[in-house]
Amino acid sequence: MRRTSALILIGNEILSGRTKDENIQFLALRLGELGIPLREIRVIPDIRETIINTVTEMRAKYDEVFTTGGIGPTHDDITAPCVAEAFGVPWEIHPPTFKLLETYFGPEEFNAARQRMAKLPQGATPIVNPVSLAPGFSIGNVHVMAGVPRIMRGMFDSLAPSLQKGAPVFSRTWHTTSLFEGTLADGLEDIQNRFPDLDIGSYPFHREDGRRGVALVAKGQNQAEVEEAASAIHDLIKTKGGIPIEGEPPV
Repeated sequence: MRRTSALILIGNEILSGRTKDENIQFLALRLGELGIPLREIRVIPDIRETIINTVTEMRAKYDEVFTTGGIGPTHDDITAPCVAEAFGVPWEIHPPTFKLLETYFGPEEFNAARQRMAKLPQGATPIVNPVSLAPGFSIGNVHVMAGVPRIMRGMFDSLAPSLQKGAPVFSRTWHTTSLFEGTLADGLEDIQNRFPDLDIGSYPFHREDGRRGVALVAKGQNQAEVEEAASAIHDLIKTKGGIPIEGEPPV
C-alpha cells in the first residue's frame, strides 16, 4: 500500500536564518522506514492565515501531515489554535494534560503562559513528550510536534507505533569518482523513463581532499524495481568508462 506524507516547518526563526532546522533529515528517514515517504516540505512563518491555509491544503493532499514548531508558552506559539481553526473546532483546556502539567510545574509555577500548553483542539489526541512533558497532539491526519529537535524526536518515537504504515522505501546507490553528471545524464534519463514510479537521483560531490564524482540513487517502494534500476545504473557507469562503487561516497 502506497502512503504519502508532508512536513510543515513553522517559525519565523527558520525563515530568518536564526535557527537551523535539524528535523527534516530525521523525519524523512523515519517516515521512509515506515512506508510513508515525505513528498513535500514547506517552511512557513508564524502567521495565522498562512498556518491555517497550509494545514487545510496539505491535509487534503497527503495521507499524513506533520508540523514542527510553535507549540510553546509564548505569544508567537500559535500553531495549536491555528490547527484547531483549520479543523473548525475550539482550542480548549485538555483536562488530563492540564493536570499533568500542573503537577509537574506545581500550582504556583503553573502560570497562564504554561497553561497554554495544556490547551488542545477539541477532539485531539495528545502525543506523549518524554523529554519535557508538554505534549504535541494529533487531530485527523495532522500531527503537531515541537520544533526543538530532541523534543520532536521523542514525540515522534511516541507517535510512530500508532501510524498506519505503507510499503517501506528501498534505496540503492552507486557512485563513481571517474565520471561526472554530464556524461551520465542521458543514460540516467533513460533509466528514469524505464522506471517511472522510482526516484532516480544524481548527486555530485566534491570533497575537501580533492575527491570528486557523482552518486546515482534508485529509490522506491517496489524492491524488485529498485534492484533492477540499480543494476542498470551500475551498467551505465561501466558503459561510460567509469568505475562503479557501491554505496554512498565516503565523507
